[in-house]
Amino acid sequence: MKYCYYPGCSVKGTGRAYEESLLAVLNALGIEYEELEDWNCCGATAYMAMDEIKSCVLAARNIALAEKAGYTEIMAPCSACYLVLNKSLRYMESSKPVAETVNKALATANLKISKKIKVRHPLDIILNDYGLDRLKKAVKRPLKEFKVAPYYGCQIIRPYSTFDDQYNPTSMDKILTALGATVVEFPLKTRCCGSSLTGTLPEPGLLCAYIILREALRRGANVISTGCSLCQFNLDGYHDKIEKKWEPVRIPTLYFTQLIGLALGIDEQTLGIHRCIVPLSATIGQPVNA
Repeated sequence: MKYCYYPGCSVKGTGRAYEESLLAVLNALGIEYEELEDWNCCGATAYMAMDEIKSCVLAARNIALAEKAGYTEIMAPCSACYLVLNKSLRYMESSKPVAETVNKALATANLKISKKIKVRHPLDIILNDYGLDRLKKAVKRPLKEFKVAPYYGCQIIRPYSTFDDQYNPTSMDKILTALGATVVEFPLKTRCCGSSLTGTLPEPGLLCAYIILREALRRGANVISTGCSLCQFNLDGYHDKIEKKWEPVRIPTLYFTQLIGLALGIDEQTLGIHRCIVPLSATIGQPVNA
């Protein structure tokens, strides 16, 4: 199966390392994908809070483009994109007036949504389509020195638990274990990182990030793994401010795709690990591929 790849905006910008590592891993594993042509911003979560119908139309256009191109599944690595695309489909399924309004808008661009298209997250695809057994066999360098705190954030499994448990997700845990890493027990795996609060209300936003970072260190982790570019940004980008207000809690925060890539023997540059503010050497030792 070839997946329709919907990148969204953040992985083309601040979350660039997520796309770099994701595509490198997909290529290495032989998972076929094709980027959706002429995709547009999904509106993320802020737009939906302002106007749900227009946000649904914005997100639905991408789904309609995927349908027109003949796809039945669309892969969205960004957790906000994954949530919004799923939410738009749910709204259309549960409300006939919403579906009629959205399809009427889509029709002006000669588009429609008429068949069931599944929105998939890379965690889901790698775990449930590719499989842990195949992943274990693909590992060239087991991550024995990595003690990982798996951090899912809010949006991958909430409010829709399409492939994992809402309160205690384990998909990332299973993948990391297959890579040879030690997964530490991390009860804050779905706690909010502060989201966009750091840009509007800095103090509570920083506090959210600080609590997660501190707990990861308390649990003995030497790296945090995430699947959200905003989570990665918040946990990696504000250490100077956090230290001034509380204490040093420096720990590398990597995308789960970067950790998979390391285990597959892909070099750090290709995986975008050099883009992290807190380097792996801060807790792991020398750079992995040095």
